[in-house]
Amino acid sequence: MIQTLIVSFLFLPGLHAAASKKNIALGAQAVQSSTAFSGPAENAVDGNTESDYYQYSCTHTATEDNPWWRVELPDAYNITTVKITNRGDCCSERLYGAQIRIGNSLENNGNDNKLIATVGSRISYKFFPVEGRFVNIIIPGRQKILTLCEVKIFADEFILRNVALKGRATQSSLSVSGMWPGFGLAQNAIDGNRNPDLKKGSCTQTVEETAPWWRVDLHRNHEVYAVALTNRGDCCSERLDGAQIRVGTYIENEGKENPICAVVTSIPAGQTKLFECQRTLEGRYVTVVLPGNGTLSLCEVEVFMSPKFTLRKPN
Repeated sequence: MIQTLIVSFLFLPGLHAAASKKNIALGAQAVQSSTAFSGPAENAVDGNTESDYYQYSCTHTATEDNPWWRVELPDAYNITTVKITNRGDCCSERLYGAQIRIGNSLENNGNDNKLIATVGSRISYKFFPVEGRFVNIIIPGRQKILTLCEVKIFADEFILRNVALKGRATQSSLSVSGMWPGFGLAQNAIDGNRNPDLKKGSCTQTVEETAPWWRVDLHRNHEVYAVALTNRGDCCSERLDGAQIRVGTYIENEGKENPICAVVTSIPAGQTKLFECQRTLEGRYVTVVLPGNGTLSLCEVEVFMSPKFTLRKPN
């Protein structure tokens, strides 16, 4: 049975990328830390997703410490999607814990480039784009084996523009206990800075209260396609679980009765997660509200209109 692991990225405002239908890894130059059992690195970019190793379309390293595989793309791209076909005839668990890294450096064979995801039981990962020419897959640890049956890499073709940057933000309360002036302000969530450490001055924070909320006024109605939230990373990331993202034209009850775009299940500490609305919502106000009793802290809120398409390559 074929296992396809999908890692997808959505564009930051103003970035352009190549057409999404083209697998830019196909036929590209691939190398790996070692080769065993007639499993060369190029087998993972041959266009064949056959997952039976004995059909001769998968890679295989020797048993070694920190085995890795790398593909060099034709150019540096704003990468949006990586799809990995795992071995299907046996041993699929070997890939668990593998790291996907993207960047432009060959230091340490590219294995020090930006960590994008760690492969586990999940098959879908969403991130913002990462620019790079080298895509590495490495399994950290002693005496590991790395096998890949196909790696496909894509750059998306649409642009998302963050319309929250020029908005006006408010929130239900301000926690000032133990903080310096300027910390925890509502406007911190639309300053363009995703730093997830509250003490760095770019996150919001309310007091502990019933149904704390945060809201941005976009000044006019927009067709809102998606909203991205950056969670706090220094502590307390679970506090955002269950938060509702609401988009609409009404300010009554602080916008908490506008239609729901999405509900946060969880966002890993310090990470940014994009929530696509169930449908495009027209609205001037975007409200994040935490039902029940709690403290609401946001390190960035980005609001995106419906995507505009382009076929331009990244600069």
